[in-house]
Amino acid sequence: MRKTIFKKLETQGLIANYNRFRKNLPPKLPKRVFIWDETLREGVQTPTVFLTYVEKVKLAKMMDEMGVAVINVGFPAISEKERKNVRRIANESFQQATLAASARIVKSDIDACLECGIREIPIFTPFNELNLQYRLKMTREQVLEKTVECIEYAKKHGVTVDFVLEDASRTPLQDVLQIFEAAIKAGANRLVIADTVGFLRPLSMHYFISRVREGLSQLISKEVPFSVHCHNDFGLATANTLAAVEEGANYVHTCVVGFGERAGVAPLEEVVTALEILYNVDTGINMKKLYRLSQLTEKSFALPIQFHKPITGENAFSYEVDEHIHGMLVHPLIYEPFPPEIIGRETVFYLGKQTGGHLVKNRLALAEIKATPSQIDEILRRIKRIQESLDKGETQMTFYQIKKLGRELRKGLTEEDFWRIVEQVTKQKPKLQQLRNAEKPRFS
Repeated sequence: MRKTIFKKLETQGLIANYNRFRKNLPPKLPKRVFIWDETLREGVQTPTVFLTYVEKVKLAKMMDEMGVAVINVGFPAISEKERKNVRRIANESFQQATLAASARIVKSDIDACLECGIREIPIFTPFNELNLQYRLKMTREQVLEKTVECIEYAKKHGVTVDFVLEDASRTPLQDVLQIFEAAIKAGANRLVIADTVGFLRPLSMHYFISRVREGLSQLISKEVPFSVHCHNDFGLATANTLAAVEEGANYVHTCVVGFGERAGVAPLEEVVTALEILYNVDTGINMKKLYRLSQLTEKSFALPIQFHKPITGENAFSYEVDEHIHGMLVHPLIYEPFPPEIIGRETVFYLGKQTGGHLVKNRLALAEIKATPSQIDEILRRIKRIQESLDKGETQMTFYQIKKLGRELRKGLTEEDFWRIVEQVTKQKPKLQQLRNAEKPRFS
């Protein structure tokens, strides 16, 4: 459907599509890109979010039905509860998706994944000096040794291994090549470049991936699939993911609606829609289910999707301005980049202060009502008068009450709650004055 619509407009000379120009087609663009979704691991790292087992299964099943290739269902080593849930999900039946679960460069983490029946394990570690010195407290040699040991250990158990280099985008190129070479020689099936703090620009992503691929080609003889995991701290996650695809990365990490730690990661629906429509690249995703998946995720996370969010936000296909509605009535693609039906949505027109005669005349004609120009003007005056007479103060008060309720819904434990638990367990009273005098992050 989508290909026919745009091709017809192009051949009729109604639009120019610069995305199709030969000079604009990336030479390394893969014909197929696989969606690797991290909603059940990365997404649930959104502060205060908690999913029940039933919610996790519903989301995983829908992703499977719509064609997601890899679903990361959790981090079994984090707790016994998490391990139990991952094991239960792994025992469910899935038709298309491969289930994966994450592990650090620690054998017990890998054992936890294996005990759950997981057949694909993304093993992750950082490798730059910042992380080595302050987080891991390990030497470069120790990390290399642990990485090789854990990949070889997992491979001996017959699983697919993805090596994820955390904070790769802030790691010197020679160090990236060193640990990637070691990972591949140890048996890693796929390499994952993580832009962990969303620090790259799209052009920088192009540079980085091309240099990594070029460097590895001189070190190893085989071609290794690349994946990318982009955070959205500067609002560039989707752009950086697409830049990576242009350099040949054919597995892309996403989260539904872009949920995740801090500003989240590349939104599944944005990445899929851009690849399918702007690049004409097959993702294997049933796009008609994108909106339903976003709605189910919003409900499960109990976090609202922003109204102006691309693709799945309430306003993405909504109009009130008369000039735009007029354009939509004569041909929808005048103001829409693609028909909303492609992703299971529909166009919405609003009646309000910016409503004009075109919408009113259209609605009256459909209802077979004849009205004079003066009657149409009177209808418009009354529509606008109703909205302009609304109490803005009351509207704002309601809005702030909703916002306050939203904050209450996502509250974590207070600092007082924390110290009460500490006192109950340790039988010691905290010296709170010293804590107040010390610099600390704010609890919420």
